[in-house]
Amino acid sequence: MSESNLHAVHDNIHQRQSIGHLIEPAPNAEQLECAFKAALTAPDHHRLKPTQFIVVQGEHREAFGDLLADATRDLGTIEDAQIERVKNHPYRAPLLVVAVTKFQDHPKVPYFEQTLSTGAAIQNFLLSLQAQGFSTMWRSGAVVESSHFKQALGLKEHDLISGIIYIGTAVKAIAPRANIDPQPYVQFWHQ
Repeated sequence: MSESNLHAVHDNIHQRQSIGHLIEPAPNAEQLECAFKAALTAPDHHRLKPTQFIVVQGEHREAFGDLLADATRDLGTIEDAQIERVKNHPYRAPLLVVAVTKFQDHPKVPYFEQTLSTGAAIQNFLLSLQAQGFSTMWRSGAVVESSHFKQALGLKEHDLISGIIYIGTAVKAIAPRANIDPQPYVQFWHQ
């Protein structure tokens, strides 16, 4: 890899941030497929491919908002303002992707490794979208634990919804991420 390509890769990683309000354009089918391909190259012990994605776009966001509201009620929230706020979440972006870990029983691959694989896949997905000029926000919240929500998405009770990714174009530029000194977070082991 050339030095300029290496700098471009690192710049993309360092510039990635969550953006809370996104507008059109969203990625087209080809751009989205490119991001999914990047996601599915994540480390994956025994190549179980536990990560799956559910795409929500266009007019389907309204029904998805209704589902989020129902799932929030299912979890015990009864405040109308909270329910309405959750119902409008899909309108934060023109495209949403639900990331799921479908756990598979394997003697050498515990569930936590499969969860980490999905996390790595999501990061690859976010970085690919950013490299293509899009912005994202990765959210979860209590709703991902709702049995009602999982059932409506065709998931099993033990499947893990690893988050909802909001995708589109940033309304405005945001301040660059502060430079992070890795020294406090790294130690070198020795006897």
